Amino acid sequence: MRGVPQAAALERRLGPVDAAAIVISNVIGSGIFFVPVIVAQLVPQPAAMLGVWLAGGALAFAGAMAYAELAALKPRAGGEYVYLREAFGPLAAFLTGWTSFVAGFSGAIAASSVALADYIGRFIPAAADATPLVDVPGVAVSPRSIVALTIIHVRGLGPGRLLQNVLAALKVSAIVLVVALGFSIGNGDSSHLTADASVAPMSLLLALVPVMFSYSGWNAAAYVAEEVRDPSRNVPLALALGTVTVVVLYVALNALYLFAMPAGELAALPGGRLMDTVAERLFGFAAGNLLAVFTIVSLAASVSAMVLAGPRVYYAMARDGVFVQIAERVHPRFHTPVAAIVAQGVWSGVLVLSGTLSQLVSYTGFAVVLFAGIGVLALFVLRRRDPAVRPFSALGYPWAPAIFVVASAAMVINEVWRNPATTLAGLAIIAIGIPVYYVMRRAPTVSRAPATRR
Repeated sequence: MRGVPQAAALERRLGPVDAAAIVISNVIGSGIFFVPVIVAQLVPQPAAMLGVWLAGGALAFAGAMAYAELAALKPRAGGEYVYLREAFGPLAAFLTGWTSFVAGFSGAIAASSVALADYIGRFIPAAADATPLVDVPGVAVSPRSIVALTIIHVRGLGPGRLLQNVLAALKVSAIVLVVALGFSIGNGDSSHLTADASVAPMSLLLALVPVMFSYSGWNAAAYVAEEVRDPSRNVPLALALGTVTVVVLYVALNALYLFAMPAGELAALPGGRLMDTVAERLFGFAAGNLLAVFTIVSLAASVSAMVLAGPRVYYAMARDGVFVQIAERVHPRFHTPVAAIVAQGVWSGVLVLSGTLSQLVSYTGFAVVLFAGIGVLALFVLRRRDPAVRPFSALGYPWAPAIFVVASAAMVINEVWRNPATTLAGLAIIAIGIPVYYVMRRAPTVSRAPATRR
């Protein structure tokens, strides 16, 4: 109708490289700097260690290809929220979105931003100051990285995409440089890579659990599918490119760690000392600050990717009428879900200062694997319900996604068995979402398939 202004919509401005950068930044966070120590403790044999990282990468790739088919079929904002809604109904979808907001994205942003401030504080002491930047009764936003990155991503995919691509490129370049220099001029020993030791099959399975947590984030491009150009082609390409890049970098880094020291010494390292020790072994004590800069870039890229991806879930929920209505608003000039981005930033800041951050993240860590497994399971449901030709078909279907689902279930069961109190607390947090869903539920104000601005 003439004279009626159109509501602002998300823009399709991301290409495959942009979306792949989000995947790379989301995955490569703090995990690769401490999980190899845990893996070495469980699997003290070099070939087996590298094999576990390859196996975890293969599982991540299988999950990514399943999500690629789902995203090509349903190119909407929200990732597994959309797939669970279509396959299992709105309540199941809400619970994954609820967990993402309460802890999944917000908690990870908060934890990474605290670590980021800590590392920057080595060079600029004022940066580690946790004094709130915004004071509202009962609410405080800190540290500064959350505020800065929230503002950048509110201002649109232009500056947000540029920042994300630069940080991802710096992160990949730094890893490639460290690996290349380590093997070429580092004081390592290649015999560490061929040492022999017996490994129990159960140890391999147990080691796969922390490895898969390190690969978490391989599905990041699916969250922004509504903003990707030609999503049926570019989202699968981005998921494949991003995941394969991460697998190569992870295996290369683990090989470098073993080049620097034997598996037994790697297993004996204290938490948080991996990169410092490797730098000292390979390059001498002067390399510590260079590795600190690398860690700053890595953490900043991760926080930026999560600040970008997470709000697309809450935006999709609000559009369906199961989240606060303001979260569905798109900025008329920047074409970003501004309220959802700000809400995530505020809640992340609250978590930083609440004193409950570490508990919340540990309680709900297993939920990342749980909901990713259910998301891949949705592929089987939707294929059975609608066997029509897909824009993209998951590679290795049905075996590859089936193995992913079984492996995810095994990891969740293992976590429940090994840490029953922690996982029960996490399940309780997820279950709190059930009454919240019925309180928030309202009629959706727009179609589930809105027009996207091009």
